[in-house]
Amino acid sequence: MTSHTETGTITGTKDKSYNIIWFTEACLSNALRLESYIQDAERDGDQELVDFFRRAQAESRKGAEQGKQLLASRLAG
Repeated sequence: MTSHTETGTITGTKDKSYNIIWFTEACLSNALRLESYIQDAERDGDQELVDFFRRAQAESRKGAEQGKQLLASRLAG
């Protein structure tokens, strides 16, 4: 949904807060999805791909942690 108008009146959550929540959830989901990709690569014996997906998974976890911290600080303030 692309809009130039704040939609918080519909969701009950300001757009910028909703965006942080969405980003955090997307990072967490991606980390879970990447686990199955890692297992597929391990099963096929492709260590290069395992390493690639592990790095991507670490970045997704990092993004999720940053999102959680940012959201927590904004909700507390």
